[in-house]
Amino acid sequence: MALSVREYRARIKSTESMKKITRAMELIAASRIIKAQQRAQAAAPYARELTRAVSAVATFSNVDHALTTEPEDPKKAAILIVTSDRGLAGAYSSSVIKEAERLVEKLKGEGKEVDLYTSGRKGEAYFKFRQRAVVQAWTGFSDQPTYDVAADIGATLIAAFLADGEDSDSDVRDVDEVHVVYTRFRSMLSQEPTAVRLLPLEVVEGTEAPDKADLLPLYEFEPSPSEVLDSLLPRYVQSRIFFALLQAAASELAARQKAMKSATDNADELIKKYKRIANQARQAGITQEISEIVGGVNALADAQAGSE
Repeated sequence: MALSVREYRARIKSTESMKKITRAMELIAASRIIKAQQRAQAAAPYARELTRAVSAVATFSNVDHALTTEPEDPKKAAILIVTSDRGLAGAYSSSVIKEAERLVEKLKGEGKEVDLYTSGRKGEAYFKFRQRAVVQAWTGFSDQPTYDVAADIGATLIAAFLADGEDSDSDVRDVDEVHVVYTRFRSMLSQEPTAVRLLPLEVVEGTEAPDKADLLPLYEFEPSPSEVLDSLLPRYVQSRIFFALLQAAASELAARQKAMKSATDNADELIKKYKRIANQARQAGITQEISEIVGGVNALADAQAGSE
């Protein structure tokens, strides 16, 4: 059933209002992306030097530490899934959840149980809707993460990794591995869901052992390498989680800007379509009115000719 010109004009007006909203959200996301990138770049030097120090001590020394020791027979793994708190970001959250599901299937195929931890309301809602247990969830900061949040998450995951499974009175779940699934920010047009193993600690920088002569001038350990690791490793884990949160925040904002730009462009196309259809309906109405007038005039002329 064809709509009237008035109804098309009402649709055009509502679509224009929607376009203003999506355009505003696009501009807000664009302005926040720059700040998110700057925060990630500012955190990079600290993370890089901390990685270098931890790699040197953990990899090229004889110190055994609980966070670096590979379990003989891992039975359980924890996965931290970093999603967004809000929608309107395209496939951002669904992409990272799909990557997490692939990791879950892989770990279960290796005979491991999986404990889920989530960051962001979208991930929490996804597993809650499917009635899958989430050990702990953190929300309310996905586009502006802080180091305090990363420290809290890191402390929780480290406690789960170091927990003794024989302690039945403890509320902490013991796990043998800790993985993080987040979205890595490549560029404004490319964001890549990424899964990394966080614990036991894997060296992420350097593959060859340096000479002792080169290593000794760089680092002196007091009181001992073991106590240095006790202090450095938790900070290292927290810094990697913070880096993942910053990358995810930039990715979320980029995805939201792209989604809102697409929505704005679609609104433009819809407005043009409605205007074209409204003009056609108006022209059809005018043509019909002219035809009726001409028909009436002809009928009146025929009637007068018949009376004469």
